[in-house]
Amino acid sequence: MLSRDQVDHPLILASGSPRRLSLLDQIGIEPDRLLPANVDETPQAKETPRSLARRLSRTKAEVSRRAADRDPETRDAYVLAADTVVAVGRRILPKPELTDEAAACLRLLSGRAHRVYTSICLITPKGKVRQKLVETRVRFKRLSREEMETYLASGEWQGKAGGYAIQGRAGAFVTKLVGSYSNVVGLPLNETMTLLMGEGYPVYQNWMEPA
Repeated sequence: MLSRDQVDHPLILASGSPRRLSLLDQIGIEPDRLLPANVDETPQAKETPRSLARRLSRTKAEVSRRAADRDPETRDAYVLAADTVVAVGRRILPKPELTDEAAACLRLLSGRAHRVYTSICLITPKGKVRQKLVETRVRFKRLSREEMETYLASGEWQGKAGGYAIQGRAGAFVTKLVGSYSNVVGLPLNETMTLLMGEGYPVYQNWMEPA
């Protein structure tokens, strides 16, 4: 049975990402409020992909936490944030908004392996900060000019880490994946669930309801 204390603490997602919302819904979790944190995602000098993901997830959680603290209804909430970074070696790929940027990403990813890092950060109602970094290895087929051009024309890449969405058309480019698929989409479900459960959030609260 859930304690009253557990039920009374809402969950805030420090993101407006439809992908992360959909992933949480997949495991029966519905955030009580979305408080997207707009932060500068520019890598610092010599910052590694792992360090960037960790820093941004924590920064987003802290920004959202401060916003939540200004509202009595969310002052004692759990705050969940995540950031996903795609890298080839130590080279961090952007989240392109321009076609030329996306094209450069595809050329770099074509026919080779890359890594996807997602850092999740949870701030508890008592202010405890918990983080977990998840790594997935992905290999793309060698892309033809036609494949690149048609994918760029789809616009699916816009704003996506590394310039692609594995849950969309780009899933056809993947020849090998080692690790968490949901991590590449943007939120590693097993690790997120474990983090929430470890801090007393009732993740199974809605599991008894029909899907």
